[in-house]
Amino acid sequence: MSPLISVIIPTFNRSDLLERALKSVLNQSYKNYEIIIVDNNSTDKTRKIIDKYKISNLKVETVNNHGVIALSRNVGLNSSNGKFVAFLDSDDWWEKDKLKKSVEVFNSRPEVDLIYHNCFLTSKKNKKISNCRILKDDSYKDLLVNGNTIITSSVVVKKKILNQI
Repeated sequence: MSPLISVIIPTFNRSDLLERALKSVLNQSYKNYEIIIVDNNSTDKTRKIIDKYKISNLKVETVNNHGVIALSRNVGLNSSNGKFVAFLDSDDWWEKDKLKKSVEVFNSRPEVDLIYHNCFLTSKKNKKISNCRILKDDSYKDLLVNGNTIITSSVVVKKKILNQI
């Protein structure tokens, strides 16, 4: 059996972009996931977009995060049931094999706790690829000394690691 992945999508007044993010999860080639949308009390059409999707693996949590997006992610984490957690910001989207490839990495390298990858950064005028680097063995020191180039929407992590933290 394929492990369950909890996809956490924090959002606030992004009804115009949320549907694209949500569709990118629904179109994944890997199908054993749950979606947890954490809405920061949006006042636009966010709820209307969410309510269009009548699927059993979609949960909605509401929070007032006072601008602290980490709180929204933690609310999603507390509501999650997956072995793995994937983060997707509501203004981002994934290619169709993102979750499948992530699980393949975890299956082939059981010592790996967290994976991330480069992303396409797009605007109306430009499209470029991010430059996430491979972390050195002492990843904590590497992140502190050399900076963090990891894009949140690229991360898939073992939930047990997040629970330990």
